[in-house]
Amino acid sequence: MIQDAFVRLRAKQLYWQGYPPAEISRLMGISQNTIYSWKKRDEWDETPTIQRVTQTFDARLIQLGSKDNKTGGDYKEIDLLTRQLKKLNDGQPAEAAGGKKTRKRKQKNHFTDEQITALREKVMGSLAAHQRDWYDALAVCEAADCRNRMILKSRQIGATWYFAQEALLRALRDTVEYPYQRNQIFLSASRRQAYQFKGIIQKLAEEVDVELKGGDKIVLSNGAELHFLGTSAASAQSYTGHLYFDEFFWVANFIKLRKVAAAMATLRGLTRTYFSTPSSETHEAYQFWTGDRWNEKRAKSKRQAFDVSWKTLNSGLLCPDKTWRQIVTIQDVIDKGWKLTRLDEIQDENSDDEFQNLYMCEFVRDGESAFNLNALIGCGADGYDEWPDWKPFASRPMGQRAVWIGYDANGSSGKGDSGGVSVTVPPLVPGGKFRTIETIQVQGLEFEEQAKVIENLTFKYNVQHIGIDVTGGNGEAVYQIVRKFFPMAVPYTFNLASKRALVLKMLHIIRAGRWEYDRSERALVTAFNAVRKVKTPGGFITYDTDRSRGISHGDLAWATMLAIINEPLGQEKDGSGGFAMEF
Repeated sequence: MIQDAFVRLRAKQLYWQGYPPAEISRLMGISQNTIYSWKKRDEWDETPTIQRVTQTFDARLIQLGSKDNKTGGDYKEIDLLTRQLKKLNDGQPAEAAGGKKTRKRKQKNHFTDEQITALREKVMGSLAAHQRDWYDALAVCEAADCRNRMILKSRQIGATWYFAQEALLRALRDTVEYPYQRNQIFLSASRRQAYQFKGIIQKLAEEVDVELKGGDKIVLSNGAELHFLGTSAASAQSYTGHLYFDEFFWVANFIKLRKVAAAMATLRGLTRTYFSTPSSETHEAYQFWTGDRWNEKRAKSKRQAFDVSWKTLNSGLLCPDKTWRQIVTIQDVIDKGWKLTRLDEIQDENSDDEFQNLYMCEFVRDGESAFNLNALIGCGADGYDEWPDWKPFASRPMGQRAVWIGYDANGSSGKGDSGGVSVTVPPLVPGGKFRTIETIQVQGLEFEEQAKVIENLTFKYNVQHIGIDVTGGNGEAVYQIVRKFFPMAVPYTFNLASKRALVLKMLHIIRAGRWEYDRSERALVTAFNAVRKVKTPGGFITYDTDRSRGISHGDLAWATMLAIINEPLGQEKDGSGGFAMEF
C-alpha cells in the first residue's frame, strides 16, 4: 500500500540520517523487529552514498511533478534537482548510480588524510569574520592556560553551525597527547536540539564523501567519540571530552547541571565552551556570566571587578576567572561583513524589547512580562527522553490519546501579525500535567488555508477540543469553517475579563508545576515572555502583546492558553474540566 511504502521510506531516511533502529522504532511507533527486517531486506547499510542522495532527489522530483499549481520557485528547484542528478550519474558505474555495489568492507566513520585536509580547507574557507574570532580564541586560551569560553550572542549568526564544525576538526586531530582529547560532547536544552549539531557534522562529512553513522554517540575510526546529549543530569554522567554547552541561559537548574557538565571536561587538555542568547538577569547562569559566583567564594581582599559590558567584551577578553568572554550582537557581525541578515527587516519584525533581547544581547529584567522567564524555562522537558508515549515521527504521534488545540488567528492589519496553533495533551487525571507537544506559526495565509492547518491536525491527533480567538482579523472566518468539520469548536472573544482569565489560569498551571513543553520550543517561551500586564485608559488591568510590529508577539502563548482553558480556572481537582477519561 502507498501508506506502508511511505512509512518504510521514511524509516529508511531516518536511518540514513543517523537514527538507530531502536530510536526509529520509538519515534514512529513501529516494532523494532520490523525496522531490523526492513534494514536487512532493503540493504540500508549497503546502499551507496550516491544512491541515497539520488533516491532523495527522485522522491522530491516526483513530489514537485505531481503538484498542480507550480510556482516559479518549484520550476527552479526541478531544474536544479535534474541537473544535480545528471552530475551525480555522469561518470558513475551503473551499480553506484542505481544498482547493487560490489561488497567491499571499509572502515566505519573513517577519514583519510586527504579528506581531513579537504575538510579543514572547506571549513576555514567558509568562516565569517566573527566565527574566525571564535576559532582564534582557541589559541588565545591555550596560550593563557584557560580552558573556558563563554559567549553571549545574537540569534541566527551561525554559532551552532560553527561550533559543530570546529568540534569535528578537533576530533580529527593527530597532535593530541592523550586519546580522550579528541572526544567532543554537545549538551543542549533537549536531545532534539543536540541533534542539530549531529546533522551539521554529518552533512559536512558528506561533502568529503564520508558517511558518519551513529545515534547519540558517533565513534570515528581514530577512536574519537562525539556525544549528543540533552540536559538530563542522569544522562550527563560518565563522559569525558571537550564540552560544548548550547543555550545555557535557557536551561533550568543551571548550577546543578553545570557541576555535572563541567566535570566532563576535568582532565588535562580539555576545554568548555558555553554559548547562548541572553534570557533573564535572575537566571542562575547570570552570576557566572558577571563573575559574581567566582567572587563570592573569595575573601573581599582577593575579589576582582568584572566588566561585562558590550564595550569591554565585544572583541573578546580573558577575565580574572580564566574564562574568555565575548558579546557578539547582530550589529557586530554585520559590521564585520556578514551579508546573510538585513538589519532593517529584523528591526521591523520585532518590538524594541524583543530586538534588544534576541539580537543585541540585552537581558530581560523582572517586571516586564506577565510570566516569569525562569519559571517558564523550568517547565521545559526533554520530550525524547521524558515522554515515552510521544512518537513525533509517527503518523499518529500520540496514538488515540486525546489532545486539545488552541488557535490565535492571523490578524488582518497588514502589519505582519502572524497566527499560532498549539497542540496540548491534557492530563488523564485531575491535577495532572499538561504537555504542549506541537506548535505551528502561520503567516500570510488566507483564512481558508488557516482552517486547513487545523483540519490537518484533526487527522493527525485525536482532537477533543478546539478553542479559537474570534476577536478580530480572520478569527471569525476560520471558526466558521472549522465548525463544519469539528462542530464542538469553541469561539473565544478577547476582552478584559477573558484575557485575565486565560493568563491567571496559565499562571496557576505553571506555579503548580502542571505544564511541560519540549525544550526545543524556544519560540513558545519567547511568546509567553511577550505577554505584558497593561493598564487601560480607564484604569483597568489586563494583559496584551505588542502587535503593532513583528512576527509572533505572543500568538503561540495565546493559542496554548486557549487550549488549556478547556479546564476552567478553579476546576483543577474536581474532574469537571471538560475532558474525558477513556478506559
